[in-house]
Amino acid sequence: MSHAEAGSRPPLSRERVLRTAVLLADANGIDSLTMRKLGVELGVEAMSLYRHVANKVDLLDGMIDSVFEEIDLPTGESDWQSAMRRRAVSARTVMSRHPWATGLMESRAAPGPATLRHHDAVIATLRAAGFTIELTAHVVSVLDSYIYGFALQEASLPLDATAEQGTAEDATAETAQKSAKVTPAPHAQLTSGRYPHLTEMTVEHILQPGYDHGDEFMFGLDLILDGLERARADGPTRPRTARRRS
Repeated sequence: MSHAEAGSRPPLSRERVLRTAVLLADANGIDSLTMRKLGVELGVEAMSLYRHVANKVDLLDGMIDSVFEEIDLPTGESDWQSAMRRRAVSARTVMSRHPWATGLMESRAAPGPATLRHHDAVIATLRAAGFTIELTAHVVSVLDSYIYGFALQEASLPLDATAEQGTAEDATAETAQKSAKVTPAPHAQLTSGRYPHLTEMTVEHILQPGYDHGDEFMFGLDLILDGLERARADGPTRPRTARRRS
């Protein structure tokens, strides 16, 4: 490599290392990411990376923190439901963009500043809306379980066969295909008559033009938010009764 080529490359930094690692994970999955491959992508020896990330765990911590930074935070909306809906939709969009991150986002032993800022803003919004500490904990648990669970389910759904044809349609069309998550043509077992209710839902709902699995996300989210509003309006939760000893 010439000095001119080396000089034209942006200087190595933690931000650049993390950004490149996220791009590699997006393209090839988190399991394929190694310090050696990351070094090759950045045009440096793997040992150079350790000036910016302590180890692979620190690299993953930083990558997850950068993913959290992409999620819209509540910004003081007076309507807590609108704030939580916007945050949930943004989180789903970000996890769809980085499917490898979904299972890791709540697993970090050393969460970064963006992660902590995210959770603090969510809690602050709920507390300002009148949720008790205990009910706030319930809300965070319910919403996060739904958002992460839906994202994991969505990532595993089959794509329409047209998404595998590799035509001249570019990444924009492919992204739309992935968002819709259209189920393929009914399997032979579904047309056998042995599963009439599953066949009915598949043929008359899922395979209909315009079906988008993302609509299921909004339906469930609104159900949850409406239920949580009723819980908030009912006031403080009742004290938990002591568990009976067997």
